[in-house]
Amino acid sequence: MASQDWMTKDFYAVLGVAKDADSATIKKAYRKLARQYHPDRNPDDAAAAEKFKDVGEAYAVLSDESERKQYDAIRSMAGGGARFTSGANGAGGAGFEDILSSMFGGGGNVRFSTNGGAGGTSAADYEDILRMFGGASGGASPFGGGRSRNPFGFGGSAPEPVRGPDVLTNATIDLRDAVAGTTVELTADGRTMKVRIPAGVQNHQKIRLRGKGRPGSNGGESGDMVVTITVAKHPVYSIDGANLRMDLPVSLKEAALGATVEVPLLDGGSTRVKIKAGTQSGTTMRVKGKGVATAKRTGDLLVTVQVAVPRKLSKDARAALEAFDEALGDTDPRASLTEGASQ
Repeated sequence: MASQDWMTKDFYAVLGVAKDADSATIKKAYRKLARQYHPDRNPDDAAAAEKFKDVGEAYAVLSDESERKQYDAIRSMAGGGARFTSGANGAGGAGFEDILSSMFGGGGNVRFSTNGGAGGTSAADYEDILRMFGGASGGASPFGGGRSRNPFGFGGSAPEPVRGPDVLTNATIDLRDAVAGTTVELTADGRTMKVRIPAGVQNHQKIRLRGKGRPGSNGGESGDMVVTITVAKHPVYSIDGANLRMDLPVSLKEAALGATVEVPLLDGGSTRVKIKAGTQSGTTMRVKGKGVATAKRTGDLLVTVQVAVPRKLSKDARAALEAFDEALGDTDPRASLTEGASQ
């Protein structure tokens, strides 16, 4: 956006913030409005699309400290909305002369004209004056920042490039695809594209696709596309970094006496794990190399033992358990709990 437009556009009003708002307030207002008017939420709505563009332009200027200083200075000089025109004999430039007069002498004591006559200022002189604001010579700007530009958008270097807004979207994949990696087809911001999801992606992880967002202005680079991944819940496995996790139900006998049991793997195979005698419910065992294989490493399968308690017992099973409990004597499974709570 050309900086001469700054004289007529009230970016603070666009974002609905005060002129002395801090950066956090400006960012919060931008995010709220960007979500409200985003094209994904307002398909085929030209008014919302235009509002989304205005909000992005306003934020691009007000979020940059140097840009904001220049914008505030220009709006202040122009009274918040003046524009400069030049008519015959310089008559149309009176507004410009008044501003320069107030800046360099005040009270009408200094006058400028474009006729180059006695006591006047030639076009070349105007160029020298504009250099003070970062004009053609590229000198230092009184509004701060690095290499300056002409804040009025004429007679100097081109406006600074502005990076395009990011495009936010999401994708839901199943756990197998999250482990192995996959390619999904996404439709966002009116475009359909195929996106590669790397192996080992986590639930709620964000993937940033450089340059796939909205185009920039004034030659600025395009924004990014940010894809939030949702990994659908699996009935057996879950992803934990490069590891897979699962619960392994075992019987009371297997936990108490020990056993070797079959464990299914995500790839369709299986492996066998040894349950030691006296294994407690909640104990986790590690099966090496059966987790998520990524470019950096291969994780493990973490198997958590869960002692399965029968919901219903036959008469004989109940009698056997009562006999088993009687055989244990006065053993109290909560003895250590009581002792620890008193410390």
